[in-house]
Amino acid sequence: MEIIKGAGAWSPPDAGDWTEHLRTPDLSVGTYCVPAGGVDGQSPHTEDEIYVVTAGRARIVTPDATADVGPGAVVFVPAGEEHRFTDVTEDLALLVVFGPAYGSRAR
Repeated sequence: MEIIKGAGAWSPPDAGDWTEHLRTPDLSVGTYCVPAGGVDGQSPHTEDEIYVVTAGRARIVTPDATADVGPGAVVFVPAGEEHRFTDVTEDLALLVVFGPAYGSRAR
């Protein structure tokens, strides 16, 4: 067992917008932060992904859907799906779980 301290907590993105807290071959857990008014420049990932919004408000956009999200929202994005957070109206902090671990599948 391991307690993952700080996972999902807001931190200013000047230190990098993605912080990985735990990594095993089958999954990784981290925090992704986008400041209010900021731009989410991510590309599709090769792994399945779950976002848990821990703070802030934004909109998530995929080719097939758009949804407003806030604290408590849980979003599943399958591997390879284009997605991004837009209209970030409050500093956005996301607990992110990748399966398998982030970047472990070849592009």
